[in-house]
Amino acid sequence: MNKTIRRASVFALLLVFALLIRATWVQFYDAKALADDTDNRRNAMETYSAPLGNIIVAGRSVTGSARTTDSDLAYKRTYTDGPLYAAVTGYASQSYVPTQLEGIYQKLLDGTDSRLKTVMDTITGQRAEPGDVITTIDPSVQKAAYDALGDKKGAAVAIDPATGRILAVVSTPSYDPSSLTDADTAAAAWKKLNADPDKPLVNRALRQPLPPGSTFKLVVAAAALESGLYTSVDQKTDSPDPYTLPGTVTPLTNEDTSAPCTNASIRTALEYSCNTVFAKMAVDLGQDKVRAMAEKFGFNDSALDVPVRAYTSVYPSGMNQSSTALTGIGQYDVTATPLQMAMVSAAIADGGKLVAPHMVSQITNSGGDVLKDYDESASTKQIISASTAGQLQSAMQTVVQEGTGTNARISGVTVGGKTGTAQHGENNSETPYAWFTAYGKSDSTGRQIAVAVVVEQSDAARSEVSGNGLAAPVAKAMMEAALRR
Repeated sequence: MNKTIRRASVFALLLVFALLIRATWVQFYDAKALADDTDNRRNAMETYSAPLGNIIVAGRSVTGSARTTDSDLAYKRTYTDGPLYAAVTGYASQSYVPTQLEGIYQKLLDGTDSRLKTVMDTITGQRAEPGDVITTIDPSVQKAAYDALGDKKGAAVAIDPATGRILAVVSTPSYDPSSLTDADTAAAAWKKLNADPDKPLVNRALRQPLPPGSTFKLVVAAAALESGLYTSVDQKTDSPDPYTLPGTVTPLTNEDTSAPCTNASIRTALEYSCNTVFAKMAVDLGQDKVRAMAEKFGFNDSALDVPVRAYTSVYPSGMNQSSTALTGIGQYDVTATPLQMAMVSAAIADGGKLVAPHMVSQITNSGGDVLKDYDESASTKQIISASTAGQLQSAMQTVVQEGTGTNARISGVTVGGKTGTAQHGENNSETPYAWFTAYGKSDSTGRQIAVAVVVEQSDAARSEVSGNGLAAPVAKAMMEAALRR
C-alpha cells in the first residue's frame, strides 16, 4: 500500500471515529437538552396526548381538557371563568411556556411527576395519570374583587390571617387563558395581548410592586411602637406641621391642611393620614430600624413563593435623611405589591403573627391521595408583639370609623384599615395610585380576612382619586363576601 492510500485510509478512519464520538455525545449527553427544548414538538405532542390534571377552586375544576381534531396534539387546555381566575391559574399553551400554577405544577398536571408513578407505570414505561392542584381560593371573594374592580386597572389580594391561605388574587384588566391554548390561534392572541398598553398578562397582584403611599405608615407605626420611640398610639408625637425635610428647605405638608397633625398621636396621624408625622417619625427612627421592621413584614424578600414567585417589595438602603423621611410616607424608592400590603394587615389582625401566605392547599394524585399539604407546612413568625398589634388594630378601626377609610364600614364586622394615595410620575405628573389595606373580623363568628387593593387607573377625575374613594369599596366587597355569609 503506497503512502497516499495509507494517509487517505487514516483520514477516513479518523472521520469515522469523529462521527462515532459525536453520535455518542448526542445520544448520551445532549439527548436530555434536546428532549427538554421548548421548540421540540415531540414534547408538546407528549404533553397533550391525554387530558391534563386540573386546578381546583372550592371543589370545582376551573380547568379542563378538550379533544382536538386535525392535529397531532390530541388535547388542548380549557378554562371555566378564565378571566376571573387567570391571575391564579395562568395558562397552559400548546405554543408557549405555561405560567402561574399551570407552570409551577406542569409535571404534576401532565403526569410526568415521579411521585405519581405506580409500580405498573414503572414496569410499562407509561405516563402516570395526572394529579390535581387544590387551591385556597374562595370563589365568592375572588368574584367580589373581580366585579368590584370592573374596568379599573388594578389588583386585589385577600388572606386568611390565621392560616395564611390566600382567598383571592385578582388582576385587572384580565385575559382569557383559553385564547392561548390552541397552537393554531395562540400566536395571534399572544401578539394582541402583548400589544395592549394595559398589559393584561402582568399579574399586578403578585408581580408589580408600586409605591404604597400612606398604607406604609402602618409599618412605620409598628417600628415606632416596637422600638419604644412611642409607647402608645395615643401618645403625642414630636411632629411639626409643616415639616422641613432634613438638609433641605423643602416643606412637607399634609393633604388636609386643616387636619390636627401638629404633634398628633399615632392614632390621629393614621386617622387623618398625616404625612408630617410619619416623615418625622421615620427620621427619628432612622432608616435601619424602619427597614428592619419592613423586612419582618416581608419587604426585601426575594424568595417569596406562594407558590408563584412574587416580585420583591422593596424598602431601600443608603439614603440621606430627607429620603428616609419620604420613605416614611411610602414614597421615594419604597415599593410594594398588593400581596405584601395584605400581609401587613394580616399580621396586625392576627396578634402580630405572620403566617406564610399560600394559594395552594394540597396537591393530589389522580386518586385523591395527598402528595403535599401546604396548609400543614405553612410557617408562622411572631413579627411584632401582641400589644403592638392590638394598638394598631384599634388605630386602624378609628381610620374606618372616623377617618379617611369610611367607605370600608360593614355592619356586623369590625373593620380596621389604612388608605393610601401614592404619587406617580415625575413631580406627580401622572394619575396617583389609590391604595387601601384592611382587616375585617365578623362580630358573630370571629372569622377574619385581610385585604389589600390598588387602583392604578380608573375613569375618576384626578381630583377624585383616593384610597377611600376607589380602593376601599373593592376591599369592602371582598370582606363582605368572606364574612357575611
